[in-house]
Amino acid sequence: MKHISVYVPQCSYIEAVSPAYRLFNTANDFLRASGKEPKFNVEFVGLSHDIKAQDGEYTIRINKLLSEVSKTDLVVIPALCGNLRDSVELDRPAIPWMLDMHQNGSEIASLCLGAFLLGATGLLDGRKCSTHWAYYEEFKEIYPQIEVVDGTIITDEGKLYSSGGANSIWNLLIYILEKYTSRDIAILAAKYFAIDIDRDNQRAFTIFKGQKNHNDDGILAAQDYIEKNYTEKLTIIDLADIASVSRRSFERRFKNATNNTINEYVRRVRVEAAKRSFEVSRKNVTEVMYDVGYTDTKAFRDVFKKVTGLTPVEYRNKYSKDN
Repeated sequence: MKHISVYVPQCSYIEAVSPAYRLFNTANDFLRASGKEPKFNVEFVGLSHDIKAQDGEYTIRINKLLSEVSKTDLVVIPALCGNLRDSVELDRPAIPWMLDMHQNGSEIASLCLGAFLLGATGLLDGRKCSTHWAYYEEFKEIYPQIEVVDGTIITDEGKLYSSGGANSIWNLLIYILEKYTSRDIAILAAKYFAIDIDRDNQRAFTIFKGQKNHNDDGILAAQDYIEKNYTEKLTIIDLADIASVSRRSFERRFKNATNNTINEYVRRVRVEAAKRSFEVSRKNVTEVMYDVGYTDTKAFRDVFKKVTGLTPVEYRNKYSKDN
């Protein structure tokens, strides 16, 4: 019997707390239906007996306080909500328990913004992690010692798992279910909950807003120029002149400020513009390609797929308002 401890954060979303409980208990039903013994004992655990979710809209009854759990196979950390720094502080008293569990052999899985609490344990230092794409920069700022894997749905670091944003939590939970049971049970669960079991990245959902949470005015000026003139031929020398620095200094400062090289940043801006065009206009791929500053079909396709995980045609077919 596998013991699954779903930690209920002090500030959380019910949609993030309930899936693990539902999935592993449903897997028990599948096992019983096939004549096998149920495999999972799933419990909500927390710092108090009753925990409010979503500003008090829901009350979650805790099965066991953390002090009552001395051993478990898997700790699940659902997504936090609200101000994430404040939320981590509210749940900081749970960190010693998580460390004890991990030291005693427990695996730990963070779902979406649960990565912020897992990051606070120190267990991910020097390792990789997934979280919601919209919070990459905040996560990097708080935990510079952890590598955020851009666009990844699931990150497996041995006994530490993390997932990307929102519905990606189901992909991670089904991934763990397969490890604990079989591919057949995982596929059955994916079909039951209508989850795309083969989805491996969240890049198609990412909205690139530019990394501007820095105080380098010269780089901000260059970023602003790129975003207003991405259809033009942009040279590093011209952009360095806008920032009033040498080319070498500009390249170094740009990477430090944005976590992108200049060419990477330009590509992201152009692809984001192409995505918006596919979503709201009736233009074909070639028209959009020229609109965002590309003239080579293969180059545009390769860059677009690298950033979004989809080809331009696939993205247009999936997200166009006319579909």
